[in-house]
Amino acid sequence: MEVVGEAENVAATIKQISSARPDLLLLDVTMPGGGGIAALREIRKAGLPTRTLVLTMHEDPEYLRISLISGASGFILKHAAGREVVTAIRTVLQGRMFVDPSLAGVTLNEVLRPQAAPSGPDTAVDRLSPRETRVLRDLTLGFTNKEVAERLAVSVKSIETYRARLSQKLGLSRRSDLVRYAITHKLIDIDDHKAPAGV
Repeated sequence: MEVVGEAENVAATIKQISSARPDLLLLDVTMPGGGGIAALREIRKAGLPTRTLVLTMHEDPEYLRISLISGASGFILKHAAGREVVTAIRTVLQGRMFVDPSLAGVTLNEVLRPQAAPSGPDTAVDRLSPRETRVLRDLTLGFTNKEVAERLAVSVKSIETYRARLSQKLGLSRRSDLVRYAITHKLIDIDDHKAPAGV
């Protein structure tokens, strides 16, 4: 194995892949300049042949789902042993899918099954302001609080306030729950691999 490049944000990642054409990319879900999910979308949109292995701290199956649907070939947690990471890399390079063993109880059919649209009107989502909806979309795509703040030209404290409001209005506390909510209520268009309006 040979490391042919490193990148610190989404734009640099796409540039490196386009020039170096690596066989495999190790990608974090949470990264500067757009988030790993946004990077997966850009890679897919550009038709780049590089396979992607997501290396992340997020253990929730929803992150596995959004990563695979967005184009990842594998998903492994950061606390995995080095030997396990090597196995994941080799598995993906062989054209097979790799999922972290700790998520073995989650079947791929379950992960990749389309999310059912909510039945009936959802008054909670209707109560979200346009700015709260925008914050929810950006967080779902993997942007950090600081990046969302920069995109909206507000302070990080303001984004923390928006997140608190989202948690209160939707009754959800974890980021992964917000991700699941956004996908289920079609606030982001994962299945068509299109960026949501306003992003």
